[in-house]
Amino acid sequence: MTFGAQAQPSAGNRKPPQLPPTPEVHADRSVTFYLYDPGAGEVDLRMDGHAGGLPMTKDDRGVWRLTVPPLQPDLYDYIFVADGVPTLDPSNPTVNPNLRSPSNVFEVHGTQPQPWDVQDVPHGVVHHRFYKSAVVGDQRDFFVYTPPAYNPRDRKKYPVLYLLHGYSDDARAWVALGRANVILDNLIAEGKARPTIVVMPLGYGAPEIVTGPRASLNDAALRKKNVDLFTQALLTEVLPQVQSSYRVSTKREDRAIAGLSMGGAESLLTGLNHIDTFAWVGSFSAGGLQPDFAQDFPTLNATSAARLRLLWVACGKDDRYAGKTPLITLNRQLVAWLRSNNIPVTFVETPGMHEWPVWRKDLVQFSQLLFQPK
Repeated sequence: MTFGAQAQPSAGNRKPPQLPPTPEVHADRSVTFYLYDPGAGEVDLRMDGHAGGLPMTKDDRGVWRLTVPPLQPDLYDYIFVADGVPTLDPSNPTVNPNLRSPSNVFEVHGTQPQPWDVQDVPHGVVHHRFYKSAVVGDQRDFFVYTPPAYNPRDRKKYPVLYLLHGYSDDARAWVALGRANVILDNLIAEGKARPTIVVMPLGYGAPEIVTGPRASLNDAALRKKNVDLFTQALLTEVLPQVQSSYRVSTKREDRAIAGLSMGGAESLLTGLNHIDTFAWVGSFSAGGLQPDFAQDFPTLNATSAARLRLLWVACGKDDRYAGKTPLITLNRQLVAWLRSNNIPVTFVETPGMHEWPVWRKDLVQFSQLLFQPK
């Protein structure tokens, strides 16, 4: 979800009433939202699963309220928009740490645990690393998940997945919202995924694409600079640090790259143009590609692609994310181009839009395919 700057509710002269915890998740998984803003003339709720705003109703105390029908068990982003101005929920301390459009998060639990729910299984460890990038010229970070039973003194080498975030997120996203570490813990415990090290780097080769006055994915030259420098930083700075600090295999057959949205495009552009480095490539709702795929992948053909162990592309069926071409259409065009060039690709269309409930499920599916024998 993309919104502008946040504002504080106008309290007027009234004493704020005592409200239930918000959002209030009911036993039937319906959810009620409350916002005290007596001065607002119109308030909408925007949340995952809805393309537009959902109008709220104000009572005589100045409390805006809305109950949405029962939701599937998952984590959901939401934000209030009061008279056109986005505002965070002052009653909910759980916030998506987005660089451009922070939002609140709530969770709906089901009768059975979901793959992203913390369960009574062995847990891995998430490490936060910092370094000075000579390529980009800034201080930056990345996160590393080591699976349960990982011991840096053992001889055992682990496969590694480089997992990329989307536009306006930062390196925390796959842990904070994607729960990648929890998903891997659960899949490994069930024997559905191999014990894997997951590296989650900062995805901006040109930070001004997200923080500067020209911040936009629509600038083709800036977008290309962002990908080119990101790829260079990943290959020449992050990979060597990971290989020197963790017991990861250096075989290309044990190395994967995947990501969501902007990170999905980066995964394709980096992975498919460096098949000598990555044998497994995944893309979740890739955003930022151009329809001229032959220009983006000049060396990709049936012969080079035969070295891939897996090329996996996924997108939500209802993904109409911003741009001239809806992302579901662009991803279908990409898959058609790949197949027309005899490049094997697994294409998965899932229910949903451009949102985390889609990408968590993508990671659950993709992780179970990685590093499996032929």
